[in-house]
Amino acid sequence: MLLVGLFSLRIVDIIDIILFAILLYEIYNLVKGTAGIRIFIGIIAIYIIWKVVKALQMQLLTEILGQFISVGVIALIVVFQPEIRQFLLMVGNTRIIKNQRQRFLFWRFKINNPVNLNIDKIVKACQKMAETKTGALIVITQQNELVQYVATGQPIDCKISEVMLETIFFKNSPLHDGAVVITGDHIRAARCILPVSNKGIIPSYYGLRHRAAVGITEKSDAIAIVVSEERGGIAYSYEGHLYEYVSPATLSTALENLFK
Repeated sequence: MLLVGLFSLRIVDIIDIILFAILLYEIYNLVKGTAGIRIFIGIIAIYIIWKVVKALQMQLLTEILGQFISVGVIALIVVFQPEIRQFLLMVGNTRIIKNQRQRFLFWRFKINNPVNLNIDKIVKACQKMAETKTGALIVITQQNELVQYVATGQPIDCKISEVMLETIFFKNSPLHDGAVVITGDHIRAARCILPVSNKGIIPSYYGLRHRAAVGITEKSDAIAIVVSEERGGIAYSYEGHLYEYVSPATLSTALENLFK
């Protein structure tokens, strides 16, 4: 029977499998490094539990979980609204073929080669900007490369250096307003627009830089560093938590622990 099924496989079926694999990979790229991937895993876990309790004929749990599964599509649309919007924007982009030219069909997965983040240059730049009370917002990506937020800024694509970071955030620079996004050892873009956190626990005397730092780390696995323009203090945010008034040594240790 298995051999018969294999021989009856059509070319259209193979194309169908390839296209489905590509779709799954693109969805994975959109949600990796975000809270969405955990929600997605949770939904799969609930579905598996529902199948198990149904097989065991546990009527009450089957009924409750069945109701949840029945509205699962609507829940997915609500929860993954930003990712769905980004996916549709990507599909509608006429440059999609050009942007994906480095992939070879569906098995050419993009592999993040381990790159040593130049922590010393970032920390020294933050220290100098803190001493001169130069406001700054630096976002360092991990798995999620924050493509949608990089697209809102000015592309730079240069290696990390103290001079470049200080120049970008110099108060008379046209690039100082917004965030710098760093991936690996490269500054990818400046003047990027980030989502702002609505957390009530953030002190009212903090401005948009701190709220944007918390906002981006709530939605991704990035770490955001803030230099206060008013107080000259250094803070960083990770996983939605804000760590205030840290020393350069503390910041360096935190980055080493995350990017070692």
